[in-house]
Amino acid sequence: MAKKKEDDKKKHVAVVTKKSLQFLEEYINNPAPTGYEWEGQKIWLNYLKPYIDEHFIDNYGTAVGVINPKAAYKVVIEAHADEISWYVNYITADGLIYVIRNGGSDHQIAPSKRVNIHTEKGLVKAVFGWPAIHTRHGEKEQAPELKNIFLDCGCTTKEEVEKLGIHVGCVITYEDEFMVLNDRYYVGRALDNRVGGFMIAEVARLLKENKKKLPFALYIVNSVQEEIGLRGAEMIAQRIRPDVAIITDVTHDTTTPMINKNIQGDLSAGKGPVVSYAPAVQTNLNKLLIKTAEKNEIPFQRQASSRSTGTDTDAFAYSNGGVPSALISLPLRYMHTTVEMVHKEDVDNVISLIYESLLNIKDGQDFREFK
Repeated sequence: MAKKKEDDKKKHVAVVTKKSLQFLEEYINNPAPTGYEWEGQKIWLNYLKPYIDEHFIDNYGTAVGVINPKAAYKVVIEAHADEISWYVNYITADGLIYVIRNGGSDHQIAPSKRVNIHTEKGLVKAVFGWPAIHTRHGEKEQAPELKNIFLDCGCTTKEEVEKLGIHVGCVITYEDEFMVLNDRYYVGRALDNRVGGFMIAEVARLLKENKKKLPFALYIVNSVQEEIGLRGAEMIAQRIRPDVAIITDVTHDTTTPMINKNIQGDLSAGKGPVVSYAPAVQTNLNKLLIKTAEKNEIPFQRQASSRSTGTDTDAFAYSNGGVPSALISLPLRYMHTTVEMVHKEDVDNVISLIYESLLNIKDGQDFREFK
């Protein structure tokens, strides 16, 4: 019986191509911190352009590709482009640098990490220093905190630091780059949520390659400044004024140690996209996603949020008098570290679920429960 079930299971079909993967690697490796997303947006748009009819950029750098732009009914698929980072906050007399967060950067992972400080003169290399274990004996261990982590760029005076072009307000990103782990996981910094931008670009590619004609205008949106409060989504939602919005972001894989499933839910990388239940998620649009997944045998998981989703879904849902919005999440391990990890099959399945869902949305569709 078990063998029959195994045989009946739908075989996974890869969506991501070799060319797609090259784009993903370049896109992940390029730094695009909150407020400074433009270089990443250029890479994203260059990949997207063959699959869209037109594009535009707003004043803060949100990039939008449009298919069938003359149609009156507007559907958005959206991800966010920015990554967490640090700001130079204070330079000491002996040339060490203290930092503040730009987004939700984790102070506990900082010690011994290599970083790039972005200046007008170019990148300056530095490291997060930390006292050696030998020097900490006999004293109460201090955990890394925002007040005690610091950067060392090899200088011995404040003046020497400043000659390199470093000043208060320079943004700092980690060096870590993309890799594929055990031919199963994509690993890198900023998968939250540039992998989302990658997935919506792949949806556009599939629509083009499969010669699908949509009865509505599709806006493929890569928003800025999500990590500091959904700000890019707030701005672009007011400009586009969509009728429907499907958002994709990451969520926590809760199967790794030290995560309480009673609180965080039971979600696992490799078991499919996650659909969310939350006040901001429009019920009938969510049902469309679930029916689409079931019809196409796309595995999926469920997640509940008691108030907000904490994603750009909230910004779109509560804009323009209320926009039917839903969230498709990608399970991710080790969020806000430099080794964020997602399952290859989940990436394929998120792309497929968004793609197939778009094909099930009708021109002018009304998602209200009653009229």
